[in-house]
Amino acid sequence: MMKAVQYRAVGVGPEVVEVPVPEPGPGQVLLKVTAAGLCHSDLAVMSWPEEIFPYPLPMTLGHEGVGTVAALGNGVTEVAEGDEVAVYGPWGCGRCRTCAEGRENYCPHAAGLGIMPPGLGSPGALAEYMVVDSPRHLVPLGGLDPVQAAPLTDAGLTPYHAIRQALPKLVPGSTAVVIGVGGLGHLAVQLLRALTSARVVALDVSKEKLELARAVGAHETLLSDEEAATRVRELTGGTGAEVVLDFVGVEATLAVAAASVAVAGDVTVVGIGGGTLAVGFGGGLPFGVSASAPYWGSRVELIDVVGLAREGLVSSHVETFSIEDAPAAYERLHAGEIVGRAVVLPHG
Repeated sequence: MMKAVQYRAVGVGPEVVEVPVPEPGPGQVLLKVTAAGLCHSDLAVMSWPEEIFPYPLPMTLGHEGVGTVAALGNGVTEVAEGDEVAVYGPWGCGRCRTCAEGRENYCPHAAGLGIMPPGLGSPGALAEYMVVDSPRHLVPLGGLDPVQAAPLTDAGLTPYHAIRQALPKLVPGSTAVVIGVGGLGHLAVQLLRALTSARVVALDVSKEKLELARAVGAHETLLSDEEAATRVRELTGGTGAEVVLDFVGVEATLAVAAASVAVAGDVTVVGIGGGTLAVGFGGGLPFGVSASAPYWGSRVELIDVVGLAREGLVSSHVETFSIEDAPAAYERLHAGEIVGRAVVLPHG
C-alpha cells in the first residue's frame, strides 16, 4: 500500500488515503515519486460542479511530477531502474502528425481515445508511486534537483511555450508584461530574461509577489490595479507592450492586458480564471493584435526548460510539504499564501 492525495467526491476537499501500489503494464514505467508540484488548475478542477465534471473519481491529483524509475513494464528499454526523470504531462495518442512533432499538448485525438494527463483524469504524481504510460513521456533530469525540477513540468513548460510563440516580437527595445507572479509567472519573468532582451514589467496585487518578481529579474514591478495599464503605457512612451502574458485570466486582468498591449502586439491568456477577451474589429483591442490561449507545451520544450534549469538560467522558488500536509498546502494556495510553487515530497 502507499499514500496518495485524492479528490474523491465533487465538492469535498482532497484527502490523503491509502491505495495499492500500481504495477506497470506493457510499455509502461513505474516511478517512485520524489517531488510533485501543486497548481491552481487543481483548485479549478476541484471547483467544477458535478454536472460538468469530466474525470472519473476518485482521482489521484498532481500533474507536475518527478521521480526515480522503480520498475519497467514488458518491452520497455528506453529507461532503466534508478533513472531520475521528469514527467511530461499532456499525453497524446503518440501516432498522429502532431504527436510525431512532439506537440502532444495539441493532440487532436487524445480526448476521443480517453487519454488524460496524470492528475487530470489519470492517476497523478501526488502519491508515493505513479505509472507513466510511455517512456517517451520521461525527460532525464541530468542531475537537476527534483524539488527544482517538479514545477518545470507545468509552471516552467507552459510559460516557455507561450514565450517561444512570441519571440519574433520580443526584439531589443520591446516590452513584455507578466500579469500574475505566481508559480508560472515567476518562472515566466526568468524565461523572458534568459531568452530575450525585452524589458520585463511584472504586475500583481501582492507586494510580496512583486518583491519576488524583482528578485528573479523583472525590470519594473507594478500593482495590478485600475491604474496599471496607464502606467504600462507611460513606461513605453505611450505605445504599450509588444507582448502581454496573463497568468491569471480573470476579467479584471484581461482588461488590463487589452489596455496595455501595443498595436500589432500579442495578448496571451495562460491563466484559467474564467475571464474572456473580446476579439474583433472594433472590439476594444488595438489593430493587429493577436490573442491566444496556449496549452502546456511540447515534449521538446520540456527538454529545453530542464536544460535551462541545469544551466542555472531559471530556478523555481518553492515551499515544500509532506504528503500528509498536501491538503493544507492546497488551502494555502487557494488563499494566495504560497509565494512561488508548493512542492510535495511524498517520501520526505
